Amino acid sequence: MEKNELEELRDRVPCAAVLEQAGFAIDLKESTRRAVKHRRGNDIIIVIHEGRGWFDPLSDAKGDVYSLVEHLEGTTFVEVLDHVASLVGFVSKEPVLTRPARAAESIDSIPERWAKRRKPWPGSMTWRYLRDERCLPEAIIRDAIRHDLVREGPRGSMWAPHRDGEGAVTGWEERGPEWRGFSTGGAKMLFRFGPLHALRLCVTEAAIDAMSLGALERVRSDSIYLSTGGGWSPATDTAIRTLAAQEGVQLVAATDNNAQGDTYADRLMAAASEANCGFERLRPMEVDWNAELKARSGKEGEGREKEEGEGRLPHARRPRQG
Repeated sequence: MEKNELEELRDRVPCAAVLEQAGFAIDLKESTRRAVKHRRGNDIIIVIHEGRGWFDPLSDAKGDVYSLVEHLEGTTFVEVLDHVASLVGFVSKEPVLTRPARAAESIDSIPERWAKRRKPWPGSMTWRYLRDERCLPEAIIRDAIRHDLVREGPRGSMWAPHRDGEGAVTGWEERGPEWRGFSTGGAKMLFRFGPLHALRLCVTEAAIDAMSLGALERVRSDSIYLSTGGGWSPATDTAIRTLAAQEGVQLVAATDNNAQGDTYADRLMAAASEANCGFERLRPMEVDWNAELKARSGKEGEGREKEEGEGRLPHARRPRQG
């Protein structure tokens, strides 16, 4: 094929068609219009660029529809072309995402949009979402508000900022009863909850999880609770490695209790090895730290009150390291 023919064929077959035929299904809860998550067992592929690009969050693999077929099938390029050509005109059976796109002309700069949002207050929709649906203690919510780590998002959602090393907001995680995503035009860096100069770096996958782990550990004075926002951008990787390079650091992989969390933990272990710093894998018993917090809130009852009265704190259980 000529170059123009290759480009025409590539434009006629979306990555989603390859994935659907390969047995993947869209995870509607975890998807946005800009990034559609497809799952097949433990395999995850995120489709971006309006269906023309993709990446694997569990590895460094990414590319166009041709590289996607090669990634999934391990075939020669001639076979890849045949496979893609066979999908011309493919009609998807998957549901269509119906979330409205945001009007580009209404989007201000990241600092302006952040500044326009109010901080939560007792009884506000975001306050109730964090306290009642996410089971975060009010002391944690107040602490987050005091350090400007949460803002009121639309329809009772929460905005949790990612900041660079200078403290500037680069974007924010958006979580709510009916919505989850990341700020349009924003850049994932790190959400930071706790003492900024702490040397025990607990890396989670979501701001809610970072605050939940902080609640479970009563915000240890030697610890800062970080979130990558569910991704692993080059900027996030650089930020983690910069923090890990400090003398006396203990890097803690507090990622989810699933295959993706284990993959992120492996990356953190590699970063710790390169930085020659301490490392620990801290795994929740539930799928993530917010689920762990909810489970403990429901199960401990009087037992937890007794522990608190005796001055003992319920810490996250840690598996043996192997």
